[in-house]
Amino acid sequence: MKSLYIALGLTFATAITNVQAADPLTGTLQKIQQSGVITVGHRESSMPFSYYDDQQKPVGYSMDLCAQVVEKIKTAVGKAELKVRYQPVNSSNRIALVKNGTVDLECGSTANYLERHKEVAFSYSTFWVSKRLISKSSSPYNTINDLAGQSVVVTQGTDTALLIRKVNDERKLGLRIQSGKDHAESLLMVQTGRAAAFMEDDILVSSLRAKERDPSQLKLLDDTFGGDPYALMFRKDDPQFKQLVDDTLAELMSSGKASELYTKWFLGPIPPQDITINFAMPAKLKELFEQPSDQASS
Repeated sequence: MKSLYIALGLTFATAITNVQAADPLTGTLQKIQQSGVITVGHRESSMPFSYYDDQQKPVGYSMDLCAQVVEKIKTAVGKAELKVRYQPVNSSNRIALVKNGTVDLECGSTANYLERHKEVAFSYSTFWVSKRLISKSSSPYNTINDLAGQSVVVTQGTDTALLIRKVNDERKLGLRIQSGKDHAESLLMVQTGRAAAFMEDDILVSSLRAKERDPSQLKLLDDTFGGDPYALMFRKDDPQFKQLVDDTLAELMSSGKASELYTKWFLGPIPPQDITINFAMPAKLKELFEQPSDQASS
């Protein structure tokens, strides 16, 4: 079976080269060929997906996936020395920067949410997440119901705000919902007592806790909510570019390279402090590696 996956991966790689050689470049690929530059959008603190190391270099799981995509783009546009420009993005501006052409490929921790398809497009899923709350270990909170009447922070521009409001309304919890400008600020609001808990994707809050000097000072509450796929993001209505990105990811998944990258970033020590998140691969992600899909979450 593994040999079959490898064969399929080689087929995908050949398809990318052949399609691009046969068809005139359009959309994003044409733009990149003409400018000689691809602009990659990255996050600043979304460990282990896309964040700065101690040299202020963007690194992470999503960045490694995108590096493989960039190599295929170099072949497609016939520019071995293609310049890669890195553009920091956040939850509030990432979609706008892709739409207006500033960013060609966003490599962060962005959920493939159906509503977002009105503005942008997404690749095959690269990760699967659920939402969880993080609070001080000294707090009396173990579930979201324990937070009734308290302040909960979410990071602005994320779909988490929609979920927490929905849960708040359904359970009549009377939560006071605040916003942090990025994940680091949202967690700081909990640590400084300005919010009782912070809700975000399980892997992100796990990562934020892992890189603290004393991770035992923070705890994840018991509840889990929803489930969403992460994906790479780019401009919509660009089938040629989407095919290249998807075929590259499918090749990485079928060859086992994507699993190797997962082990590197989620199960082993990572920069800049050699912390280990020790986040086992979700069962749903294993399925997605076996059968790649770009299905969005509603």
